[in-house]
Amino acid sequence: MMARQFGFTALRWAAGLTLPVALLVAMQLTAGQEGMPRYVVAPTDIAATLWQLLASGDLISDALASMSRSYSGFVLGAVFGVAIGLLSAVWRQAQAFFDPLVSTLYPVPKIALLPVIITWLGFGDVSKIVLISLAVFFPTFINTLYGARSTPVNLVWAARNMGANRFYIFWHVVLPAALPQIFTGLRSGLALSFVVLFATEMVGSHNGLGDMIIRAEEAMRYDWMYAAILTIGLLGFLSDRALLVIRRKLLANKYPGEARRT
Repeated sequence: MMARQFGFTALRWAAGLTLPVALLVAMQLTAGQEGMPRYVVAPTDIAATLWQLLASGDLISDALASMSRSYSGFVLGAVFGVAIGLLSAVWRQAQAFFDPLVSTLYPVPKIALLPVIITWLGFGDVSKIVLISLAVFFPTFINTLYGARSTPVNLVWAARNMGANRFYIFWHVVLPAALPQIFTGLRSGLALSFVVLFATEMVGSHNGLGDMIIRAEEAMRYDWMYAAILTIGLLGFLSDRALLVIRRKLLANKYPGEARRT
């Protein structure tokens, strides 16, 4: 049984790597050939540049600046999204207040708000963190709200019949029932935090991976550009895996099926 499961896992990974590996091979074979554009760079050259940037410390300093902005915005947006989403789920007046705002602002591309936020807060990190937190807030709020509202009614009734007060029902019934969908919102928000990060670092930044990509493109150093893009992708992947580990640990006892799916 274990051998079969291992075989399925290996086959799944192999299928997922087929296209990326084929793309890397194609880039390696065609880079530098006559008629090929300069932005087609051999993966070996990208790897060498990545190592040089790591050794010089430039990539590390830019990555730390980007991580500080992205994680700060993610935490801020996630805290407000979960808190207000839970509040709106159990208090109809709060939902009546926030629902029109969310319905109006959610479809608006958050990067479109960047000029307004810069006008208010300037070009510093505060404006970038605020915009990232806004992008994280909406999917977190929506998933938390509907996750909490989908709590099975029979669980609430059973808790009431046993004499549980509202706080106990919220903490031990509603919140655990909403956790799977809350983490769905958090994962979406985490991905958006890296997407919006790049857009914010394109304007008025003097460090960060987004700024490195813009500088590399202006200097036609496409190997630098790909190195920065790979770093953003790697940071996003590792952050998502860390969030999945937390999810698995929190849901392992209450939702073993949900935990196994991660």
